[in-house]
Amino acid sequence: MEEKNDEKKQEEKPEEQPTEDTGDRDKPAEPDKIDRANEAAERLEQANKVTENLVKRQEKLAVEKALGGKGEAGTEPVKKEEETPKEYKDRVMSNDPTLKE
Repeated sequence: MEEKNDEKKQEEKPEEQPTEDTGDRDKPAEPDKIDRANEAAERLEQANKVTENLVKRQEKLAVEKALGGKGEAGTEPVKKEEETPKEYKDRVMSNDPTLKE
């Protein structure tokens, strides 16, 4: 019985035929990692140039704003009028919630 089982197993296994060497193993299926890294580096360099230009423009705008007279330098703060003791007493005694301090 065991001999018959061994024969069946041998019959079920197809014989492996040697495959032809096409030379595909030498060529990678996807681009080389070095090429991809170089492309990524180029993209980063282009992005850095754009960012550098934007930073320079922002610096120029900040200088123009500071030196262009549009800043707060030289302006006087708004002075709040002081109320007299009588006005304070009238405001507190009226108990009106709409009046502000």
